Amino acid sequence: MVEKDKLNYAENIQEIIRYILQFLLGTDDEKIINQIGYTSDEKEFGKYKLVIRPSRFFDEDFYGTSNSYPSLPLRLIENIPILFGYPTIKKVKDTTVLECDFIASTYFLISRYEEIIRPEVRDKHGRYIGNESIASKAGFIHRPIVEEYGKFLRKHLIEAKIPIHEPSKKIQTIYLTHDVDVLAHYKNIKSVIGAVLNFYKSPKNTFIALKTYFGSVKSDPWFTFPWLFHLAKKIKSADVRSIVFIKVGGRNLPQDKPLQHIKNRSFKTLFRLCANENVYVELHPSYQAGLNPNFIAEEKALLEKAVGKKVRFNRNHYLCSREPKDFNTLIKNHFTDDFTMGFADVAGFRLGTCKAVRWIDPEKQKLTSLVLHSLLMMDNTLSDARYMNLNEEEAFEYAQKLITEVKNNNGELVLLWHNNAVEKNNNSYHRSLYHKIIDYLI
Repeated sequence: MVEKDKLNYAENIQEIIRYILQFLLGTDDEKIINQIGYTSDEKEFGKYKLVIRPSRFFDEDFYGTSNSYPSLPLRLIENIPILFGYPTIKKVKDTTVLECDFIASTYFLISRYEEIIRPEVRDKHGRYIGNESIASKAGFIHRPIVEEYGKFLRKHLIEAKIPIHEPSKKIQTIYLTHDVDVLAHYKNIKSVIGAVLNFYKSPKNTFIALKTYFGSVKSDPWFTFPWLFHLAKKIKSADVRSIVFIKVGGRNLPQDKPLQHIKNRSFKTLFRLCANENVYVELHPSYQAGLNPNFIAEEKALLEKAVGKKVRFNRNHYLCSREPKDFNTLIKNHFTDDFTMGFADVAGFRLGTCKAVRWIDPEKQKLTSLVLHSLLMMDNTLSDARYMNLNEEEAFEYAQKLITEVKNNNGELVLLWHNNAVEKNNNSYHRSLYHKIIDYLI
């Protein structure tokens, strides 16, 4: 490594360490941050009230190798799993020295470093498998342990007479998000013909199909947005933001069918409703764009033209994110926030945190401007037999457990319910479950 590269690397790592400390402590107060050192040099210990001794994680001959994957079972300190270092605390004169490397452990989780060193752990869609993640295997997928690291550090700062406040136990922001993979059931002729052929079995559906096809999309059973937005207004306990992510692209892949034409009257109806209800309209890149991120720019431009404003938020179709290439493409195309970071097969804290966090590119080891929002749960993750396969009672109990963790850690809550999952009179429990969750949040 040439001298200039070494200098840039050192600066990048120091910026990352500084950011992680700010993130863990929940403050950018320099007087507090400067009380914590990240060093193995005992001559430096006296400068700090609290020292975190680094593990080998960032060493050039260790980082990026298979040896950098934590060994199971993980060590615990006060029942908190640590990925790197040892559960040891000692005093060196007036300085508390922690052998547990919370910096490396946090970096591993919030950067999704795990996913670049284990690229083979993917399902057929190229998604990282949640049940194969360190969080699932070590049994903390349902816990935002990065927040637990922060609480541990704050406790020791307070013991060292450094004033720092614990965050309040309330949810900061609730993001109620809806991926519009299919806007309407009966706005294509194939579905209408099917309904007509089933007239004797269900004449009501035939009537609805014809009314929708020849009239307004508002009659369609999958146009559930008025109901979704009405429920959102009932929540007064936190800042609530509703987002619809619109799929506008796709080519000939079956995962992108049916292709959607966002210039038509039906989408104009949705966009007017969103404008009236102060709902964000953002991009849901196609499956094709997940395979080839170069399509994202084209799809973003199409949506911006249709809604007449800039699009800044992203969530990939099928939750397919093949970072860091995907994330770097988002940054290049001026996206500010990504909401893809949830596992398809298990609900929980994919990033180890319940707070919005700036993405660290684990290949370049560089802090970026892109903000990641941890998707806590998706409708079919809970119910699908391929995934968690929970009944309604089990799903609600698990949802309550996750929501309580977010509340106790002053985090943000990101939910994903598809518009067609909450239609009336289908065989799914998701309309009922979603209503229960909203009532629980009120």
